Amino acid sequence: MDVAGSLEGHRETLVDPLPLTGERTVPGIAEENYWFRRHEVVYAAIAADCSGAVVLEAGCGEGYGADLLAGTARRVLALDYDAPTAAHVARRYPRVGLARANLVALPVATGSVDVLVSLQVIEHLWEQERFLRECLRVLRPGGRLLVSTPNRITFSPGRDTPLNPFHTRELDPDELAGLVADAGFDDVSVRGLSHGPHLRALDEKYRGSFVDAQLVVAVSGDPWPRELREDVTGVRAGDFVLHHDDLAESLDLLVAARRP
Repeated sequence: MDVAGSLEGHRETLVDPLPLTGERTVPGIAEENYWFRRHEVVYAAIAADCSGAVVLEAGCGEGYGADLLAGTARRVLALDYDAPTAAHVARRYPRVGLARANLVALPVATGSVDVLVSLQVIEHLWEQERFLRECLRVLRPGGRLLVSTPNRITFSPGRDTPLNPFHTRELDPDELAGLVADAGFDDVSVRGLSHGPHLRALDEKYRGSFVDAQLVVAVSGDPWPRELREDVTGVRAGDFVLHHDDLAESLDLLVAARRP
């Protein structure tokens, strides 16, 4: 799949965008483009795993990812607990089934799902173990689990409490793999997401961290410098790399596993 243009053909209706609160990323906002593309690349990477499948997305956020997966899946049911978000998804993405739900009590029959996707969600949950047991329950034997999350080592190093106020518990690669295995899954593997060459060059340009340069402006509330804004809007999904090496230094983690 061409990840750089992976969302260009998706279907949507004209609906007012969700407000940007910092809890979830929203497409179509110039200053948010880096974070949007960082999430988009993972959706694009797992789309082939969802081909022809009954897919459940637990914690769909704005819904753009569920809509992308609907382009290859047989059916996609998206869940979110936030009522305005769920209403937005139902209006904007008509080919995605939508339900409002608590993710530790999934409103889905046992063994009814081929692929369960939950990207950048588990770090928001207080009962992570209970959530993963629910994922195991609703997947059919042999069904696939795909979960991504920020890497604790790179986002909140040396801290028990995440820096992000919307996160309850961040995980490192071993912790993530252990949680999934302890929930009863087999064939657990973890990949990392890192900056590719273009973004590494931007890290150097902005004194070691392109992300920090964005956060300083976002926190201060000052107008965005023109050059920084142009660099942010120029980021594409293809500027990120998914890999199996140097997981401890990765920005995000993607775990894949199978229900026995």
